[in-house]
Amino acid sequence: QVQLVESGGGLVQAGGSLRLSCAASGRTFSTYTMAWFRQAPGKEREFVAGIGSGGNTVSAVSVKGRCTISRDNAKNAVYLQMNSLKPGDTAVYYCAARLGATIATVDYPYWGQGTQVTVSS
Repeated sequence: QVQLVESGGGLVQAGGSLRLSCAASGRTFSTYTMAWFRQAPGKEREFVAGIGSGGNTVSAVSVKGRCTISRDNAKNAVYLQMNSLKPGDTAVYYCAARLGATIATVDYPYWGQGTQVTVSS
């Protein structure tokens, strides 16, 4: 199985930036599609961005142009660079993994426990 641990969250002012990290275990990390989701209080979990095993990326409209997902297979890590943060970005951010090259918004069997991102106005 794959174990995921997020880090890098915190409190930032609107317009600021954060870089979230997700450390993964597993010998076959490079074969997995990785993604970031977020969940704000009282709201459903939302897909933020994903990166396939081939390096292709997809981002949600809500963060398009402000977030960049990347991965380092040598380090078994995935990152989410978030710029121009808004109060609406406040949420718990989760790292997720699924086997296969196709980026999807559902069907992720492996999840981290989340890291809190709070954007103040």
